Amino acid sequence: MKNKFTSYLSDIRFWILLTFLIKLIGITDPPIEIGHNWRQTTVTMVARNFMEVNNNILYPRIDIAGEKTGITGMEFPVFNYLIYLFSLLLGYEHWFGRLINLIVSSFGAWYFYKIIFRHFNQKVAFNATIILLFSIWFSFSRKIMPDTFAVSIVIAGMYYCSNYLDKKTIFHLLIGSILIGTGVLSKLPSGVVLTPFVLILFSKKYTIYTKISFSTVLSLLLIPSLFWYFYWVPYLNIQFEFWHFFMGKSFQNGLQEFIDQSPLFLEKFYGTTLFYIGFITSIIGVFFALKSKYKFLLWIFGISLFSILIILFKSGLTFAHHTYYMIPFIPAMALVAGFGITKIPLQSISLLLLIGIVAEGILNQHVDFRIPEQHQNLISLEEDLNQVSDSSDLILINSGDVPTPMYLAHRKGWVANNSSLQNQDFIEAHKMKGLKLIVVLKEAFGTNIELPYAKLKENDYYTFYSLTKP
Repeated sequence: MKNKFTSYLSDIRFWILLTFLIKLIGITDPPIEIGHNWRQTTVTMVARNFMEVNNNILYPRIDIAGEKTGITGMEFPVFNYLIYLFSLLLGYEHWFGRLINLIVSSFGAWYFYKIIFRHFNQKVAFNATIILLFSIWFSFSRKIMPDTFAVSIVIAGMYYCSNYLDKKTIFHLLIGSILIGTGVLSKLPSGVVLTPFVLILFSKKYTIYTKISFSTVLSLLLIPSLFWYFYWVPYLNIQFEFWHFFMGKSFQNGLQEFIDQSPLFLEKFYGTTLFYIGFITSIIGVFFALKSKYKFLLWIFGISLFSILIILFKSGLTFAHHTYYMIPFIPAMALVAGFGITKIPLQSISLLLLIGIVAEGILNQHVDFRIPEQHQNLISLEEDLNQVSDSSDLILINSGDVPTPMYLAHRKGWVANNSSLQNQDFIEAHKMKGLKLIVVLKEAFGTNIELPYAKLKENDYYTFYSLTKP
């Protein structure tokens, strides 16, 4: 029995399944947990609009564009469209996105293990995958967001492409390139995971024919990503006059913001990605790689670090304020950390580090598995609005820049802060655009204010004001 239990603990499939089951807790919850609810609801808006408005994948739309169509440039909506396809079969449910991401991200962890096993060894692969599973991957792999989803697809594609490089099977090259192209199309920064493949071009292990075939096929399948992000996204923004997707800023501005606010940026590397123990372990891994002159590992880490720095300087302060920007760099950090644990002479210390990484990951992210009470109070927002207005009425909500309440309201309209709601010119301008009703949130996503309009409904959580009744 002891040997059987030990064999389970040393099998990465056990840990992938265990984390999968843990992350099923609250899987049907609406996307209103504290962390990144705003980002999740922009995904669910698009999926729901595919279901209710138009299912053309080339024209994603969100609900906070007021009188406009809501069509806007954003990530290519592979993930959103999968939610829509599930909804065609089973009826729309927001939590389909959670489940889809969790399934794909679990397979991503498995392919991560397999590709490291192939190019390093079982111990490094096991340690690195455990570290990956309990990094911020632990919480983001169940969020309705395309980040771990896209990175997982790229990792799977890299595995099949490496099969081609070793076995020269064209089918694996095609499958791998299609997966990589799909992942990068879903989330452009997921290409950071792919960048170590550049080492293949300088390797003497592969023939010129193999290198040319690999580079050509992969490059062709990355062209749709270039078209989407650098032509179609700007086209949608201009054509439909609504800018939503952040495409970065100049490198000069990003570098200056990094210099001015470097502690905010650096904290993403040591504090909120692998967390503190994981980061220390990755430093240990880099140390051992340098000491042993393990150039292959150092090149992988160095190229990945260079790539994420490009994202950092292109994003500026936006990078520092959004943890999920680090997700494409997690595999490289987890790899060097897993290597570091393997090289520690004392097995007891290695085990303690691994246990510490698991414990710290869970303790830092368990809050993501529950809905705050003040957010739960908004679940009935749509039902209450239906009692006093039509679903087609344009509304204004005092949630600042956060679109989450608009998604819960199942309406279209605008979000703004309290000062805008108290500005008569602002309100009159929006009335001209079709504004019918104002929602003032009192606790979640907003604070209470009194407005000089007719009250349609009021409770402890929100007030509805009519702009069409005296």
